[in-house]
Amino acid sequence: MAQPFAGIRVLDLTHVLAGPFCTYQLAVLGADVVKVEPPAAPDCARGRGPDNGMNAAWRGLNYQVQGGNKRALALDLKQPAGRDVLIRLTADADVLVENYRAGALASLGLDDGTLRSANPKLVHCSITGYGQQGPRAQVNAYDNVLQAASGVMTRTGDARSGPLKTGASFIDYASGWSAAFAIAAALLQRARDGTGQRIDCAMYDAALTMMGPEVAAALHGGSGPHGEAGLGCYETADGSLMLGAFTPAQNRKLWMLLGHAGFAALDSWQALWANAEAMRNVLHTRLRERPADAWVSMLREIGVPAERVRTLDEAVRDPQLDHRRFLDRAAPGAPLVPVAAFGFAHDGPRLDRPAPAVGEHTNEILAQAGYDAMQIAALRAANVIA
Repeated sequence: MAQPFAGIRVLDLTHVLAGPFCTYQLAVLGADVVKVEPPAAPDCARGRGPDNGMNAAWRGLNYQVQGGNKRALALDLKQPAGRDVLIRLTADADVLVENYRAGALASLGLDDGTLRSANPKLVHCSITGYGQQGPRAQVNAYDNVLQAASGVMTRTGDARSGPLKTGASFIDYASGWSAAFAIAAALLQRARDGTGQRIDCAMYDAALTMMGPEVAAALHGGSGPHGEAGLGCYETADGSLMLGAFTPAQNRKLWMLLGHAGFAALDSWQALWANAEAMRNVLHTRLRERPADAWVSMLREIGVPAERVRTLDEAVRDPQLDHRRFLDRAAPGAPLVPVAAFGFAHDGPRLDRPAPAVGEHTNEILAQAGYDAMQIAALRAANVIA
């Protein structure tokens, strides 16, 4: 049997993280993804990562981690001949994904109407900071800037630290997942009615979606609760422990373990919120009595979620991952990278090919589009392709 997106061709005009991750998720599920980059200014992620040798070769780890299973075409869209090539490729594509500034493709004469005239069934997905319309539409944005703009940083920090940016580019990846899901839905819709689709994916929207309850509360008004003491990070005898005693029932188990009958008797959200500060004070003292791993074992035994705060190096070497299909190498000697955060019983996500060099498949892709050897040579001589 074939993978879900087998036979689907995707033109990938994306760079950095959000867009390339979106198309990578399609690629590991079988789509033929053609990465289109300017010959003289390819995806800047190619030059980023911990290995300077990889960076110098335009194969930085930041690029490789979401570049597998793709083919690469080096094409200058600033030249009319380059735009003609893209329109010709669009005619045979199913999906076009781009994360340029709103209106950037239109300024080159590659607006949605032009692309759709070449292929009425095209699914055209744009990923931008703030969307295609509105007062912020023309504002450039990256994950860190959107963490500030969306309120994430003020939700993450506290009175002592001030606002904090999370160490992970989670808005980029949430946006990529959102776009990939939208594309999958649009392809399903097209299979039913035969029409293409225009998708407008905003990273700002994705950031706020990741805070759905908080967004609704901010719009609703009112001070709201200050949070449950059982959902917090506490110091132990040898490190930090994250507690996940969320429900009244879990809190009852926690306080029975600690021998505190008064707190164990609390049986409602309101009671937990009203006593949160007093409960925190006790937890700060009691949890220092034992090492973190000892608490984890005891809490797991009674069904209360808890985990020692670990480093990323510890997390990626957890034996649990040996039982998942999460990490893979595209080829012997290639870096070990994430593939997908889910598995199928059959024909699911897999990594078959390493991330390509700049323009590695230019000749192959153009030949498939009907260009002969002389035409390809002429385009290369004019620096339209590389």
